Parts: sequence; C-alpha cells; structure tokens
Amino acid sequence: MRELVQAAYQPYVELIGREPAPMSADYGRIAESGHAWVAEQDDRVVGLLVVEPAEDHLLLENVAVAPQAQGHGVGGRLLRLADEQALTHGLREVRLYTNEAMVDNLTYYARRGYQETHRSVQNGFRRVFFTKVLT
Repeated sequence: MRELVQAAYQPYVELIGREPAPMSADYGRIAESGHAWVAEQDDRVVGLLVVEPAEDHLLLENVAVAPQAQGHGVGGRLLRLADEQALTHGLREVRLYTNEAMVDNLTYYARRGYQETHRSVQNGFRRVFFTKVLT
C-alpha cells in the first residue's frame, strides 16, 4: 500500500510544497483496521481505498490509483465500493477532502456526484471538502 501511495501522490509534492498527508500515513495500522481495500491487476496492487465510518457519514480517507492504472476505471470502482460500504454501515453520506492544488481531483469528484461544501486550511494543507448523499 505504501509503495502505491508514494507513486500516486509523488506528482503532487512539488505542487503542494510538501508530501501530501497520505504519504506519511501508518499503513500497517490501516491494513489492520478492516477499513482498507486494494484493487489488484495482474497480481499487482493498482488501487487503494481507506474509509472511516462515523456516526452520520462515511469518511473517505484515501483513494489512490497507481499512475499506470489511472484512466482505466479503478478509481471509479473504488468510489463505488466506498458507497457500498457507507450503505452497509447504514450511512447515506460519503465525505472526503482533497488538496486544493490537486485540481484534477476537484472535477473528478464532481463528475462522480460529490458536491463541494467548503474549503479550509488544516495542518498546513489547503483542503477542499466534498460530500455525496446516497439514495
């Protein structure tokens, strides 16, 4: 998981001016949490989804796709898995945030039904927050 995240987020380091938060996450703990999934292709991990159920929503902590697998539907399938996990937990809302400098993500999430709710600076990161209400 760590190698995938390093490859997926490396292009953003220069844009943000530092490593994005997912690059320093504890993937040993995440793997043990029961809230992480990987997408595999030809016995290689090409995608990662990390979620955290809350009382009234599912927080999508991280979705990452290996550079060579981007544009092939892996991210969309992982986002659908997040929706399924929310419904499994009886939740009707999925929330996520992304860095403001990751401009491609802003349109990507909007095309998949997410609505921007606000922008804020957290831990020195300029974040854009989204929500998706499930029907």
